[in-house]
Order: sequence, then structure tokens, then C-alpha cells
Amino acid sequence: MKTTHYITVTDLCTHYKMEMSFFDGLKDYGLIEIISVEKTECIHQDYIADLERMIRLHKDLKLNFEGIDTVLNLLNKIDSLQQELNTTKNRLQRFEDF
Repeated sequence: MKTTHYITVTDLCTHYKMEMSFFDGLKDYGLIEIISVEKTECIHQDYIADLERMIRLHKDLKLNFEGIDTVLNLLNKIDSLQQELNTTKNRLQRFEDF
């Protein structure tokens, strides 16, 4: 298995200056998926942007795991509503062009 697409949790702890318990808490709460690659806990690189968002929410706003989950759900809902609004605007524009 190639490990080039995975980043170890230890490296993430060092880079972001976070405790391992923070990542364990995110995993326990179901906010991230930590997998074992060659007996080392890792996170896939595709989820780093989401992880960085969670770290900022925790550090900047002092949110706990429940707060982080709530904010992420609200942000996802906002994105969904914005996409729906754009779709509706595009459909409306087609009717107005007639």
C-alpha cells in the first residue's frame, strides 16, 4: 500500500501544535477518520482542509467537539442552500430571457 496519500497523526500534531488527544477526540466524535497504515495512525490528505477548519474552530473560537460538529453542519447547510439558490436563479433567468 502506498502511504504517499496519507499523513501521520504524529506529523499533524507537530505541524499544528496540537495534542494527540485532540485528534482522538475528533475521531471518537466521528468528525475525522483515522486509519492505520503500517501500524501508524494516519489521515488521508484529501481531508486536511477539513481538519484545518476544525483546528481553527477549536483554537480561534474555543469550540468543543459538539460545537465543531454543529458549525460544520451549519456551513454544509449554507453551501447546500447557496447551490440551490444559484440553480433557482439560473432557471429563473432562462424564463426571463423569453
